[in-house]
Amino acid sequence: MLYIFNYFCWIFLNMSKNISPKTSNIEQAIELGLKKEEFHQICDVLGRTPNFTELSIYSVMWSEHCSYKNSIHWLKKLPKDGPHMLVKAGEENAGLVDIGDGLACAFKIESHNHPSALEPYQGAATGVGGINRDIFTMGARPIAQMNSLRFGEFDKPRTKWLLKGVVKGIGNYGNSFGIPVLSGEVFFDESYDQNPLVNAFSAGIMSVDDLISATASGPGNPVFIVGSSTGKDGIHGAAFASKDITEDSMDDLPAVQVGDPFQEKLLLEASLELAKTDAVVGMQDMGAAGITCSTSEMSAAGNVGMKIDLDKVPTRQSNMKDWEILLSESQERMLVVVEKGKEYVVKEIFDKWDLNCELIGEVTHGDTLEFFQNGLCVASVPPSSLVLGGGAPVYERKYTEPAYFKKYKEFKIDKISVPTNLVKVGHFLFSQPNIASKKWVYEQYDTMVGTNNVSTNHPSDAGVALVKGTMKAIAMSVDCNSRYVHADPEVGTAIAVSEAARNIVVSGGNPSAITNCLNFGNPYHPESYWQFVGAIKGMSKACEKFSTPVTGGNVSFYNQSIVAGKEVPVFPTPTIGMIGLLNDVREIMSLNFKAAKDHIFLIGKIVNDISSSEYLVKYHNIKESPAPYFDIDEEYELHQCIKNLISKKMINAAHDCADGGLFVSIVEMAMNSNLGCEINFKSDIRKDAFLFGESQGRVVVTVSNDQLKLFNSEIKASNIDYFFLGEVSKEANIKIDSINFGMVEDFRKISNNVINL
Repeated sequence: MLYIFNYFCWIFLNMSKNISPKTSNIEQAIELGLKKEEFHQICDVLGRTPNFTELSIYSVMWSEHCSYKNSIHWLKKLPKDGPHMLVKAGEENAGLVDIGDGLACAFKIESHNHPSALEPYQGAATGVGGINRDIFTMGARPIAQMNSLRFGEFDKPRTKWLLKGVVKGIGNYGNSFGIPVLSGEVFFDESYDQNPLVNAFSAGIMSVDDLISATASGPGNPVFIVGSSTGKDGIHGAAFASKDITEDSMDDLPAVQVGDPFQEKLLLEASLELAKTDAVVGMQDMGAAGITCSTSEMSAAGNVGMKIDLDKVPTRQSNMKDWEILLSESQERMLVVVEKGKEYVVKEIFDKWDLNCELIGEVTHGDTLEFFQNGLCVASVPPSSLVLGGGAPVYERKYTEPAYFKKYKEFKIDKISVPTNLVKVGHFLFSQPNIASKKWVYEQYDTMVGTNNVSTNHPSDAGVALVKGTMKAIAMSVDCNSRYVHADPEVGTAIAVSEAARNIVVSGGNPSAITNCLNFGNPYHPESYWQFVGAIKGMSKACEKFSTPVTGGNVSFYNQSIVAGKEVPVFPTPTIGMIGLLNDVREIMSLNFKAAKDHIFLIGKIVNDISSSEYLVKYHNIKESPAPYFDIDEEYELHQCIKNLISKKMINAAHDCADGGLFVSIVEMAMNSNLGCEINFKSDIRKDAFLFGESQGRVVVTVSNDQLKLFNSEIKASNIDYFFLGEVSKEANIKIDSINFGMVEDFRKISNNVINL
């Protein structure tokens, strides 16, 4: 009886507000991905039972993808203050750092994992489109892209299908849109067999004065939707991204968006032209959750409401339901709040670029967001209850150290025999997909469009993009060895930050700030959540050490597969996207050998360690070992030393030691120069650890003869470990302790033929 009484009270209340009385229930809430207690919380917020459209709104806005309800508690602990920060995490669509002379760099990384698992081409393409919109929505022109990709075992047909589709999607969209791909990484492991990771990064340059806020203000100001028409693609995409990949996931294919790079190019130019006027109050990309997310986030940010008429939204299909319009994630769309009386300015600009520009509502007083269709209010919700940091639920999940962690710590190097044929090991490593050249991948991308790419002619550990009109350049890197993170989340994530910084430093840049893409398993599983917490702790420690605050990013949980009825998470993958600044692009440092007789040095500590190395895992087939040796203080001192050597022009090449160890670094330096080297090093350290171990904090440099005396004097004063390895040779082969490991061209052929689809 009480339920019937409440039901009629609800109808009376909604009739008085003219709200559509399409009742919802707990079963529908659970079907939409909400929990029972969350349904009751929504009822408390509204003071009534939500109708189906309102329930759909909460289902996407309270999904993990939009609300960060299981991660925000820990994300708030990340360092967000730094010397170059202009916009802090969560304040706008992307991070913004000062690069001097009135200019700023906007940059961000986000995931598009689940869509790419089902439809790799469109999943990856729309990931590229979405991250670029985050940049130009702020008023910045994108100048460079990067990506971080993870796939299953390379030899499996599904992996090759996914790889082809993802690379083609990134290439076709990015090439058509006209933004070069400067750098990236591709990693293969069986944990990603069903659930690949596709993380897309974009960076853009703008005048500090041209910043467009994602905030609505001024009751009475008109609200426009601009760009493409709204269709049924991507509906419930945010909710889809917040659940497991299963055998039934193909049923969610409509949740995958469809992109149009040519429309995006028009939208870019129109948006940047609009940014130069005084007509725009605020602008927001329509990404996850579409109109729902953009209206609620802009309203909540400005402490205002909105009235939106869904009948005025341009649609691709007729008779679309209200919730379909609200939840659609059709691409290439923006929400724009305009200064009242200046509507004509916006209309003229978007008409010029032949894009939709429709007045769909207005800003209102108070904390109410109302949507109308056919004259009926189909939803009335407080925007403050929907958003991150507002009324969305916040959870502190339990976490437990997994049993494997202790087992990994028990690894003993002495139980591994040193191979008698190290030449064979060297060739074997270059035949592994994680070490081999990714030439086939990056050849699908236009790396020179826009003529910003400096690093094409100067191969370096980081991508380097020129800031046109200046001598400045932006160095950028994406990094994460997820095997290290799995072995030790805290140490592995600190290594990811350190390697990103190291790549920028050895390229001649000064690290500035990071964005992150946190890819983990189910947050309700204590062992997966333990990995997430450890990663946050490691990231915080490293970012504080290198003065690289977190500007924002993306959390992607539920990256796992159902295998034999059991959830199997991917390797924890906290991808780090970092940018740095070169005040003078002429100071870029490349990694290739420059001249025969140049002296080769290793800077950093040599450690008897092969833990979690590609060599240990692939050659010895041992997967259970800790993260490699890492000391953050030594790493920091190494960076200062390398910066000093570059600034004083004492070295002419620099390349960090990473995957595959010292041997791979030296061969890569040779392959980029068609010169060889002769290495002679006597030590008590195991020869396999010396050549193939992946202990951190090491950089290989070359020094010309006329700089040798000054180099030795300078580095001795730094108190950094360093070792003379040998000389660059005119003969293009690799000799180590008088043993010929092979011609450089042989390594190039082996490396280039592995990933060649």
